[in-house]
Amino acid sequence: MLTVGLTGGIGAGKSEVSRLLVECGAVLIDADRIAREVVEPGTPGLAAVVQAFGEEILAEDGSLDRPRLGALVFGDPEKLATLNSIVHPLVGARSRELEEAAPEDAVVVHDVPLLTENGLASLYDVVIVVDASTRTQLDRLVRLRGMSETDARARMAAQATREQRRAIADVVIDNDVPLDALERRVKEVWAGLVRRAREPRPE
Repeated sequence: MLTVGLTGGIGAGKSEVSRLLVECGAVLIDADRIAREVVEPGTPGLAAVVQAFGEEILAEDGSLDRPRLGALVFGDPEKLATLNSIVHPLVGARSRELEEAAPEDAVVVHDVPLLTENGLASLYDVVIVVDASTRTQLDRLVRLRGMSETDARARMAAQATREQRRAIADVVIDNDVPLDALERRVKEVWAGLVRRAREPRPE
């Protein structure tokens, strides 16, 4: 098994790269999706979040009101640390379960938005960074996601810099390119991952 950490700044196109890797044959473990699963209604995770932040972070149907919780913790490092201390261990445990369930010869891609920020590069055999220019990121966030430019810049500023991400990368995928060029690049990267997965590991 080869474990791959996939990351990139908001708007860099990481989701598109993960989709293409899955088409090639990768087993995808999506940290964002798991983070939603571990706080679904009825989970110990949601109970712990409610205990920490109160019933007001619940929607009428009993699910987590994400915008309300986000407003509560965004800009408050102490509250954010409390939330992370609840959610991150649950995400880590579930990710390990999914990895252990994958075939022995699999290339397992962990899609981890905050891989750089949380110092997680050493957990993976290979780190892939999806990179795009600031101008491209802004355009995608404003045009495709409907953010204001101010909000988009704030979200980008809250993440690691392009230089910090590139510094931990074993492979950089440039996503300032048309989709067909991106597809060719991902196929090249995939071929390299498969070769590496087949190499005998040192005892």
